[in-house]
Amino acid sequence: MEVTGKIILALPEQSGTSKAGNAWKKREYVLETNESYPKKIHFDFFGDRADQYPLTIGQTIKLSFDIESREYNGRWYTSIRGWKSEPAEEGAMAAQPTYGAAPAPAAPAASNPGAVPPPPIPAATADEDLPF
Repeated sequence: MEVTGKIILALPEQSGTSKAGNAWKKREYVLETNESYPKKIHFDFFGDRADQYPLTIGQTIKLSFDIESREYNGRWYTSIRGWKSEPAEEGAMAAQPTYGAAPAPAAPAASNPGAVPPPPIPAATADEDLPF
């Protein structure tokens, strides 16, 4: 999966040693998408990728990631593990779909001679109970 956004938070690096005696490290970040309703996404780079993809606050990136869920003591935990990061292309943030945006305006009737205008939308009646 992929997402494009701006890094808004870089958390401190975490490291340790596993039960098997192997050293590990992890870097966590928060990315904010550029949509009508921006979403914040917490993700991490684990192992060698933590050093391979150092990110800074304010950087706009295209993140490739996997989502993984696991169960522990009857509760489920979900993590987003980044596996690739690259600088976002110019205009990529603007090219993302914006949900809830108005559709593009129709071409004027003058540019399409002979076109029949759409019928008018009927007004709501008093017996309708919809709030919109």
